[in-house]
Order: sequence, then structure tokens, then C-alpha cells
Amino acid sequence: MSFRRLEYRESYMLLYRGFSIDEFVNQCFSNDLDYGKGRQMPIHYGSKRLSFQTISSCLSNQIPQAPGAAYAFKLSGQDRCSFCFFGDGAASEGDFHAALNMAATLGCPTIFFCRNNGFAISTPSSEQYKGDGIASRGVGYGIDTIRVDGNDVWAVYNATKAAREIAVNEKRPVLIESITYRFGHHSTSDDSSKYRDHKEMEELSKLNNPILRFRRYLEEKRWWNQEQEDAWLNQVKQSVLNSVVTAEKRKKPSLDHLFTDVYDEMPSNLIQQKQELARLIKEYPEYHSTDSFAPSSHSP
Repeated sequence: MSFRRLEYRESYMLLYRGFSIDEFVNQCFSNDLDYGKGRQMPIHYGSKRLSFQTISSCLSNQIPQAPGAAYAFKLSGQDRCSFCFFGDGAASEGDFHAALNMAATLGCPTIFFCRNNGFAISTPSSEQYKGDGIASRGVGYGIDTIRVDGNDVWAVYNATKAAREIAVNEKRPVLIESITYRFGHHSTSDDSSKYRDHKEMEELSKLNNPILRFRRYLEEKRWWNQEQEDAWLNQVKQSVLNSVVTAEKRKKPSLDHLFTDVYDEMPSNLIQQKQELARLIKEYPEYHSTDSFAPSSHSP
């Protein structure tokens, strides 16, 4: 199995691999079933069971980590590769260049997947680089490179399948540049109409949307229709709503987790802080209610 390092837009891979809707929602609510124990922002998913490293907010830090893990696979004789996703904006960071150089010179079985959607938040690619996209950089580092239509499901699938065979069997890196378009705002705090034509976005979302293109393909094969589409959307919506209702009723992670998972053995200063917290909660329960948290070792 490949080890994956994702950014925010690849959560569908977790879903495909078996991460449940409940697991997604528990993370977003940071409840006691959240694998991150309430320490991460929403949508920062991760799963040891499914070989997905936890998503990080810091731009591009997952890129040099990918060849590092891949090199470990190679040294230990494992037929595995490391799969790293990032955007065109992250490719403007120094980490990108360090990662490609490391992967190329050490022969790390790594797949670098860049989804070039033309914008790093609000900065267009024309203001990020003057070269021929991201693919030319892979060639410059001596890495097998391919550029694909990122809105064509089959093009992406076939390119990725071939890249994995090279990475695993030949123990060397591959760079995939997926040319796509961001059919929406960067985030809920972004208004992309401020820096691009809204009509352009509307037209492309109808003509070159990968979901709509794949749906038309399925409909032409008579494997899908509007009735199935409506039923599926209703089913998914209800599933998400049920998970939300359940997740929001659960308690927050135990206060013990304020002090765990940093050191193998808790140092004296953290032990003192934990004891001090327990004392304050006991002496001033009216100000430090723990009713909304899962039981702690110092719970009454």
C-alpha cells in the first residue's frame, strides 16, 4: 500500500479507501472520537489504518516528507511508494525543490502529484512563474514527468497507475502535473470574483467540470441516470446529517490529552502542569466545569 500525504482537497481519497462519514465528522467536531484528539483544525484528517499522514496547515511541508518516507521504504526493502499531493502555489515554495532533488538523487519511490488550478489562493500562475508550468521542473531534476488533463478522470487514473508502477518497481520518483481549474472560491473566507471573471468560472464549471464530464460518460454507457443521481444525493445528504447529529452530542476529548503524545515519558514540567490543572478544577469547579469533556485521570 502507498503512504499518502494529502492537502485539503484530497479527502475523497480517504473516503474511497474506507474512511467513514462518521470519522470525517468526528474530526470536524473535535469530539472524543477524533483521532487527532481535538488538536487540529477541521478537515485536517489522518488515518494510520489507511496509511494517510495527518493533513497539515503549513504549505508544502508534506512535499519533502514524502521522499523521506519513500527512502525508508526503499532501504527496508518494501514494495511501497509515497504519494504526495500539492498545488501550484506550494510548488513555489523551496520545500518543493528540495524534495524533488532529494527524490531524484536518492532514487526515492515517490509520486509527486501537482494539481495546477491556476491560482495560489488569489495569485494567478502568471505571477508565480514564467516557465512552462510545473512539469518542466521535474524534467530539470531528471524525474520522469507527465502532464495530464486534470478534468479527465481516465487520464488522471492511467497516468497515476503508470507512475505507481515506475515508483514501486523501478524505485524512482515521478512527477504528475494535473492541469485543472478551481470551480469555486479558495475557501469560505475567499471571494474569487475579486480577482477573476465570475462568468468565466460559471462557463467552465458547466463545460469542463470533471464530475459532470464523468457523469456524462456514465450516462452514455447507460450506467447512470437522473433517478439514480437524485437517490444517491439524498442518501448521502441524510448520511452526513445523521453523522453530524451524532457527533455534536459527543463529549470533547479528555483533558489528559493536553499533555500526552509529545514525549515518550512525560517530563517533570508537564507533570506539574497536569497536577496544577487538576487542583484548579477541584478547587474551582464553578469556573472549570469538565462536564463537556470525556473522563480524565483526575476526574472525580
